[in-house]
Amino acid sequence: MKNLKLTFIFLLTTMFCFAEVSTSEKDALLALYNSTNGASWNTTWDLESPISTWHGVTVENAQVIALDLAFNNLEGQLPEQIGDLVNLKSIKLGFNKLSGNLPQSLSNLQSLEHLELFLNQFNGAIPTWIGDLKQLQTLALYSNQFEGEIPNSITNLTNLQSLELGSNYLNGTIPYAINQLTQLKKLSLLDNKLNGEIPETIVELTNLEELVLSNNELTGALPFQLAQLENLTLVMVSDNNLNNEYITVVNDNPKKVSLFLENDTVVDKD
Repeated sequence: MKNLKLTFIFLLTTMFCFAEVSTSEKDALLALYNSTNGASWNTTWDLESPISTWHGVTVENAQVIALDLAFNNLEGQLPEQIGDLVNLKSIKLGFNKLSGNLPQSLSNLQSLEHLELFLNQFNGAIPTWIGDLKQLQTLALYSNQFEGEIPNSITNLTNLQSLELGSNYLNGTIPYAINQLTQLKKLSLLDNKLNGEIPETIVELTNLEELVLSNNELTGALPFQLAQLENLTLVMVSDNNLNNEYITVVNDNPKKVSLFLENDTVVDKD
């Protein structure tokens, strides 16, 4: 009888381990594994083990809340089922070989705070639904193959602290309503084909620490009011077609600001 009880307890424990997340979440993880050649990942998953032991998967209260598979040799496209991981707060899939468009199902992830997909091969336009992810604090899509304009909906992400869209094929202008991103600390849009003037509203980003706009086709003036931003320590605007007269005004900033200007001139102001 004692052995029978022990066996029963063992079976219950085993069942609990494998049922620690919902079926839909487990299926979504398996879809990701299968669509990105999971068997060839640098660190793969033992599909017979509890999900909480799978590399890069964080489970809390029987919910998958984080997925960190950066630098792990994922290759292929993200499956639509990734949108079934509705409790995710963080997705970190940078430095892999992921390609294709971003699946629309990502817009289901209303708790998402960090989306890092840098250094992959994603293409197509940055989707307008990106603005539905209202809890985002970090959006890192740099070093991909995105094209088209920066969607105006991105200015709905009022909790955003870091926006990195550099090294893509983006064109058009910087959204005029960029000032709605009141929490923004880092704005990096370098190495694209952005044109037009730097919107004057950018000076309303009072928390801004880094402004990186190098290697675009921007024209006009660098707003001199940037000198009044107390937290700003880095401005990179080299290799554009900006008006140097206005850059000189910004150079008078009494704080220590590293300014990377036309032709990669570096000015440190104390």
